[in-house]
Amino acid sequence: MSFFGLNCARKKEQELERNLRANDREYNLSFKYATNAIKTSKYNFFTFLPLNLFEQFQRIANAYFLFLLVLQLIPEISSLSWFTTVVPLVLVLSVTAAKDATDDINRHRNDNHVNNRKVQVLIDEKLRSEKWMDVHVGDIIKLENNQFVTADLLLLSSSEPLNLVYIETAELDGETNLKVRQALTVTGDLGDDVSKLADFNGRTQKKKKIDHRWYLSETFLRLCHKGEVRCEPPNNRLDRFTGTLAFAGQKYALDNEKILLRGCTLRNTEWCFGLVLFAGPETKLMQNCGKSTFKRTSVDRLMNVLVLFIFGFLAFMCTVLAIGNYCWELGEGSAFTVFLPRQNGHDAAFSSFLTFWSYVIILNTVVPISLYVSVEFIRLGNSFYIDWDRKMYHSRSDTPAVARTTTLNEELGQIKYVFSDKTGTLTQNIMTFNKCSINGKSYGDVFDYMGQRLEINEHTETVDFSFNPLADPRFTFHDHALVEAVKLEIPEVHTFFRLLALCHTVMAEEKKEGELSYQAQSPDEGALVTAARNFGFVFRSRTPDSISIVEMGEQCTYKLLAILDFNNVRKRMSVIVRSPEGKLSLYCKGADTIICERLHGSCTKLTNVTTEHLNEFAGEGLRTLALAYKDLDEDFFLQWQQRHHEASTALEGREDKLEQLYEEIETDLLLLGATAIEDKLQDGVAQTIEQLSKADIKIWVLTGDKQETAENIGYSCNLLREEMNDVFVISGNSPEDVRQELRNAQTSMKPGATDDCTFLPEKTLGKSVKALADEVVNGEYGLVINGHSLAYALEPSMELDFLRTACMCKAVICCRVTPLQKAQVVELVKTYKRAVTLAIGDGANDVSMIKVAHIGVGISGQEGMQAVLSSDYSFAQFRFLQRLLLVHGRWSYLRMCKFLRYFFYKNFTFTFVHFWYAFFCGFSAQTVYDELFITLYNLVYTALPVLGMSLFDQDVNDAWSFQHPQLYVPGQLNLYFSKTAFFKCALHSCYSSLVLFFIPYGAVSQAARTDGRDVADYQSFAVLTQTCLLFAVTIQLGLEMSYWTAVNTVFVVGSLAMYFAVTFTMYSNGLFLVLPSAFPFIGTARNSLSQPNIWLTIVLTSILCTLPVVTYRFLRILLRPTINDKVMFKVRQAKASPPPLPRRARIRRTSSRRSGYAFSHAQGYGDLVTSGRFLRRPAPPRSSGFAHTGRATSGFSPMGRSAGYSPAERAQYAKAQDVETTSLQMYRTISDAAL
Repeated sequence: MSFFGLNCARKKEQELERNLRANDREYNLSFKYATNAIKTSKYNFFTFLPLNLFEQFQRIANAYFLFLLVLQLIPEISSLSWFTTVVPLVLVLSVTAAKDATDDINRHRNDNHVNNRKVQVLIDEKLRSEKWMDVHVGDIIKLENNQFVTADLLLLSSSEPLNLVYIETAELDGETNLKVRQALTVTGDLGDDVSKLADFNGRTQKKKKIDHRWYLSETFLRLCHKGEVRCEPPNNRLDRFTGTLAFAGQKYALDNEKILLRGCTLRNTEWCFGLVLFAGPETKLMQNCGKSTFKRTSVDRLMNVLVLFIFGFLAFMCTVLAIGNYCWELGEGSAFTVFLPRQNGHDAAFSSFLTFWSYVIILNTVVPISLYVSVEFIRLGNSFYIDWDRKMYHSRSDTPAVARTTTLNEELGQIKYVFSDKTGTLTQNIMTFNKCSINGKSYGDVFDYMGQRLEINEHTETVDFSFNPLADPRFTFHDHALVEAVKLEIPEVHTFFRLLALCHTVMAEEKKEGELSYQAQSPDEGALVTAARNFGFVFRSRTPDSISIVEMGEQCTYKLLAILDFNNVRKRMSVIVRSPEGKLSLYCKGADTIICERLHGSCTKLTNVTTEHLNEFAGEGLRTLALAYKDLDEDFFLQWQQRHHEASTALEGREDKLEQLYEEIETDLLLLGATAIEDKLQDGVAQTIEQLSKADIKIWVLTGDKQETAENIGYSCNLLREEMNDVFVISGNSPEDVRQELRNAQTSMKPGATDDCTFLPEKTLGKSVKALADEVVNGEYGLVINGHSLAYALEPSMELDFLRTACMCKAVICCRVTPLQKAQVVELVKTYKRAVTLAIGDGANDVSMIKVAHIGVGISGQEGMQAVLSSDYSFAQFRFLQRLLLVHGRWSYLRMCKFLRYFFYKNFTFTFVHFWYAFFCGFSAQTVYDELFITLYNLVYTALPVLGMSLFDQDVNDAWSFQHPQLYVPGQLNLYFSKTAFFKCALHSCYSSLVLFFIPYGAVSQAARTDGRDVADYQSFAVLTQTCLLFAVTIQLGLEMSYWTAVNTVFVVGSLAMYFAVTFTMYSNGLFLVLPSAFPFIGTARNSLSQPNIWLTIVLTSILCTLPVVTYRFLRILLRPTINDKVMFKVRQAKASPPPLPRRARIRRTSSRRSGYAFSHAQGYGDLVTSGRFLRRPAPPRSSGFAHTGRATSGFSPMGRSAGYSPAERAQYAKAQDVETTSLQMYRTISDAAL
């Protein structure tokens, strides 16, 4: 961001350790730590005009036109009036300044919105409401539930037992599941006592006038170290923190578990107090945001190169004409000195010098300033198209698409690499209980009367849970057979849901009777517990040694005897409970491969059937989990419990001993079934990725999530496919391992490949590094790399190996990456690939890559607005990306390229005629056109037609663009506008200018009017030439346009009409009589344009100018048609009405990829749950709130697919509708008689 300046960089280098005292601003201010104010704006009221003008005149073109204006004020060299330059220059500066002012006003508003948030700060032993911007390092602040964390804080105390707080870190890592932080016990004892917190410093004692010997006493030294923190300097590491707290004569170690970072949100915690460690730009969130860079499109960069070339060419032409003037003055010019004497001291050399600068003024139209005005208008108009596009409007959240910048539209048509976040961008971060298999029977699919499987959509009937008053109203399920099985009290079904209600570490909160909310360490667990709740097994509360649930209306309390917690090695979790009847049971859930190894031999047939169901679930991209149980013998358990207690208190080898005990008891399990959870993708994600892949856009997913979770989503959204030749997983723990795995992957994809990278030939890249060439491989491959391996892969010695391997793959997934690593990956591709990059995300953890990429897109989703505020474009759903790129991006790029080609053509043609005329006017710097025509040519006569083409033209409509995404490829290859295209345009202009000068010259040189008078005068020739020019460039414009609208037609016809109206008016007798010196062309238009031979000359020049273009296009379409030509031919054949889009058949896939939940689940809270201390205060007594209603199944509410569990308790936009009641229940049966 803009506040990351040089001063900040120098300070970070100098600060080796941070030292601060609580409640001592005077001491802390001496270190000049940053305040909590954020500043992203560039100007204020007084600095705007000088700074903005200074920035604008840093552009070569603006400085060039200012220089021309100065030249035109010199009478000796100027043959044009000053207003021909000053009017367009002022217009350009004004338009750009207005746009910059608008952008900066928005930045000021955003800054003020954040800086003026309120927080309670402890000042002079009182809590005062202060603005965020007024918070300083060392302040103690109070946060309340659902508040954003103001700055990076050391947690001091909280309202929760054990000094715990619950935070949501979506802004930092994209995960909305809650995380736990715990304060030191010594600071937790301060509680919310303001007097104790205010005394968390040594100032009071220092102010006392006491005996000098007391200063040296141990008590004073202890008090002087009260509330002092020494810690690491500001940095961007989100996952670690080191520091010490000196308090009451003791030092306490501080780590990341005691720190609340800015960007987090306090959840389910009434209040907490924290000590500010880092503020404003020094917080870890802002350190990860990266520096804002001025983004320019590739067209802009190419334009800079071309403008430099044009300047050189202009100097060359002026030099040729100056030399011509010198030669003419020495030869022919000497004969004119008799009646046109030279001024004193003006010899031929000085005359040629003045002529050089005169032609610099006359030929300046090769770089017209109106070009930059037109570009700004075109970009602004195409930005409005994005803002106004109703097909990119998300009605549920009332969020339209927004083009937050107007300078990058055409870059959207050249994207080669898309870098996407996962959570909240590809997915909704909502886990839904989708299907399950219980005792060999699969539930979750819906069938019609004929037994055919139906596709589930928003109109599919949903199960009625009205029999359960404690059901979550947002949860939906479509298979009525499962609720019927629950009501029929099938034992296996009841045991299945009882396991889901007991085997977890979820915490329940019930603020009102019957209104339950669950807080889970992962959304998967919350979804499973919510499913059990709706099917009649409601988890109500827990204590360290008991779990209370409601089973089909009856309140039951199970004694919790042990939690065999989950970890990444075990990949399973078990609980041992005693039922109210005294029965001992072990319930286990985990990865199916792990569970199957521990099953009793009698489960073989059931295991085979369940495995088939698991394969089917995994093939649909669902996250699967196997469930099993066993009843325990009382004597065996007592012995095991004793050994478990001994192992859990052992000082050495504790984990190994516990693992042996877990293995011992988790054997001979009885399989119950499996669950299938859908990590809901956003609507249209799979189709969008498929479309972008067809457009040859490579998609890389950069996520902070776990590897298995990311892989599952990759398969769900068709980023990874079973049909791929191979998916390489890079997980080395050392640089050597990572390098070897990368080399092995390269060898597999391209046998015989050398270790040396292939670079593209040297070109003007705008930077000195070489570009890595694309390599062709046989087949399609995927690459998955985790965070610690990526850290090695991004080292300078290995980054090219990583990039080479990744670019060979069709899809890349980087897991467990930090925000800074995301930016480094994007920067790596930008540096070594000649490609345009786009980064898309929805959280603060995506801000860094959004800023680094050529194009940044923000999703306005569940994770705040940080990504949106830092983005160039924003919308509500990932699926809108295909419309942004394939429609708006491609059209914008096509229009801009057509505009530039045509603009250079018409201006080069206009200017080259001056060049040819110089050889016939003695190199006198006389203009071939009327001065008024020169002024109005770009501003009036040709401005609107080219703007109409640049705003409304399209080769094919949006439907055909989606049907043929290959239309996007030419933009990636810069085929529409490049240096080659520019030189072709220059040659075409050169030819046209020769025709436009010599055909009229030859036509009028020996011609006469119908009345016998001569028409070969300068003024008549000027009118003829400029009329021929205008007709030629207008016809060329018509050939360029593919899509004519009423507006285009009005602009083209109106511009020609305007030319004739202005010409006949300005050349009239009346204006000449008013001001003879300003209107010398009296009667010229009337006399010239009334002659038939003049109109024949106009027709002839127009035909000769357009004939080569028509011939070239005919031969190209006939011999080497482009993809655009082919599709446009199809459009004409179909009479512009595209055929209906083919319906995507539902493909049921099977896969060996299962247990994504078990592999991606984090270390559990089992130790915390069974610590013997309450995690929450006891809830007030309540009734079960559950009423039996038999088997009634009325009042079904059609919703979307299972409404699922959101860990942040957000609304899921479920739309319920009442439909006719039905009693028909469909079942799916197993044909195997043995089951």
